[in-house]
Amino acid sequence: MNYVTFCKNYYAVTGIPTNLITEAGAIYSALSEQLHISTESPYPLYPSDYNPEFRFASPDIVYGSVQIEATGEYIILGPVFSVPVTDELVRSYMHDSATPLKYKEVIAEALASIPRLSHIQFCQHLVFLHQCVNHKEISVLKLLGQRAPQQLRQSQQHLKSITENMENKKMHNTYQFECELFQFVQNGNVNALQNFLKNNTLQLEEGRLAKTPIRHAKNLFIVTAIKTAVLGAIPGGVDIEKTYQLLDLYIQECEALQSLEKIQALQYSMILDFCQQAGETKIPAGISREVYTCMNFIRTHTNESISVNDVADSIQKSTSYTMKKFKTELGFTIGTFITRCKLEEAKMLLTYSTKSLAEISSYLCFSSQPHFQSLFKKQYHMTPLEYRKKSGVMDTIRL
Repeated sequence: MNYVTFCKNYYAVTGIPTNLITEAGAIYSALSEQLHISTESPYPLYPSDYNPEFRFASPDIVYGSVQIEATGEYIILGPVFSVPVTDELVRSYMHDSATPLKYKEVIAEALASIPRLSHIQFCQHLVFLHQCVNHKEISVLKLLGQRAPQQLRQSQQHLKSITENMENKKMHNTYQFECELFQFVQNGNVNALQNFLKNNTLQLEEGRLAKTPIRHAKNLFIVTAIKTAVLGAIPGGVDIEKTYQLLDLYIQECEALQSLEKIQALQYSMILDFCQQAGETKIPAGISREVYTCMNFIRTHTNESISVNDVADSIQKSTSYTMKKFKTELGFTIGTFITRCKLEEAKMLLTYSTKSLAEISSYLCFSSQPHFQSLFKKQYHMTPLEYRKKSGVMDTIRL
């Protein structure tokens, strides 16, 4: 089989960016061919126990890979988004793929054209590809179980626990269980939530919500999804509009399912997803929301020439107020933090990309390559090239 042609056809039919790579380099990239832009893949290859594999680049950006067992090549799907593509998501993708800011408009247009998929829908694509190229079958539940290895890989029985917990117990216990469940979601600690669901032995009564088991399961899913969103995710700090977009997507996905097992799997995935979203919004102790917003603004704009004024504008405060508050809470200046974030990004590019020092310096908007090298050596006590040699990590594949 000509796998380049296969990838091109798959992209043409599905609209999902499809790439063919090896450990030695890229063979084909749908987005690069379409946009005539060479970017660094945010999907470095490394030994994995999974084939296919489902991986998060962030809570809203996912990738998947299928290794072609006959050739050792990899088909990479992604990026794929479960929410509408916002300016923030575009910047996040460009940051991860080390794409220069001048391409922002064309990148944004390309990403917006990618179909939105739930995690289960995306896993179904990976399952189909695996069957096509390797002639092997794998269940969506097993693939989705990579998100929660302690639970789903042990047995499918745990995957059913959420639905069972909401079907068979007295009402006073239902309220107690739900309060704990939504508090875990609000806290944003996925591991704690997984342990709670694994160890909880309550079985809760919701009554019959429909005449057929499938309709009952769907109605129960909708009730649970709304409660998880309103009582867990939103109080946990997840943006209200984003929460309702995810809620709509999950309900639509549930309505399309015709299997109790898949509805249960989607319910489990939905609760974990809302919990993970809440966890992304958590602010470290001792740091105000304003300063935390400034820090996130700086981290996501390392490839731009940002100033203290830009940082202050991100929280709609004066420059003097922002500088004073930042220094008081963190003990160092905004300028110092900007430089530190750019240098940390430089370390990643030196380790996982094939960009030259000049390209890295330009991409991160240092005033000059010598200035970049001087700051790097001062911070890490070695030159950028010395660091690249020392890291010894396989270069990220250039797509």
